[in-house]
Amino acid sequence: MSTLRTLLVLGRVSNLPTVWSNCLAGWWLGGGGKVERLPCLLAGASFLYLGGMFLNDAFDVGFDRQYRRERPIPSGAIGSGAVWGWGVAWLALGAASLFWLGKSTGALGLGLAVCILLYDARHKQITLAPLLLGLCRLFLYIIAASTALNGVTGWSLWCGLALAAWVVGLSCLARRESAPGALRRWPLSLLVAPVFLAMVMNANDFRQKAMLLSVVLGLWAVRCLRPTLWTAQPEVGRTVAGLLAGIVFVDWLAVGPGAPRGLSLVFLGLFAASLVLQRYVPAT
Repeated sequence: MSTLRTLLVLGRVSNLPTVWSNCLAGWWLGGGGKVERLPCLLAGASFLYLGGMFLNDAFDVGFDRQYRRERPIPSGAIGSGAVWGWGVAWLALGAASLFWLGKSTGALGLGLAVCILLYDARHKQITLAPLLLGLCRLFLYIIAASTALNGVTGWSLWCGLALAAWVVGLSCLARRESAPGALRRWPLSLLVAPVFLAMVMNANDFRQKAMLLSVVLGLWAVRCLRPTLWTAQPEVGRTVAGLLAGIVFVDWLAVGPGAPRGLSLVFLGLFAASLVLQRYVPAT
């Protein structure tokens, strides 16, 4: 059981529901259909995510020994060689799964794998690393849309960019979780991007529905930011974990105004799953 928990912590599996919601959103915005392709899509995206998380710890072992000694490698729960092996295997399996869906989807999967590797290797050294993380989530939207009936559409691209902005904003905040430095608040303005896009791209009845979902997303963002921005002792980790779970709400806002009730229930279930998993496996 201790080995299993180590693997779950390395993979930060509490964030997997947000990966699945990204795939569902991108697939729906690409026209949906071809439901039989979803299992392979979800599996490939999950494997790439796990590979990125494992390799993140492998690359960050020096940093973690100084600032996060509770992480699996510094704590002695697993050797760095094993983490490297698991990480490379997950990435390879993810890329192979997406190639099974077609050459274009596979090529996009390889692009995501490269982006993941670049982020893992350099995110501690470059200031613009959060942009790479946002690009990874944008890739998920595009990959998912490529498997759908209409392929990559303007909706999937614009909504993917809004999601990327949300991820960049929370990632800039996450950099202050375990490293010294002043908290920069301006990147948090990027969290407004999904709501802004929803108001611009929806009209009439769809806009009313988008406004309701925007209120849900906004209230959740405020709830998450309170422990960091409006308390004497900032709890950055708690805020980041909440904003990560909020990715599901961003996806729901992207598809919600025109989505069937069943799909909306799936997003709610994924959001709940993310919160439940965070009780057992840290999200960061």
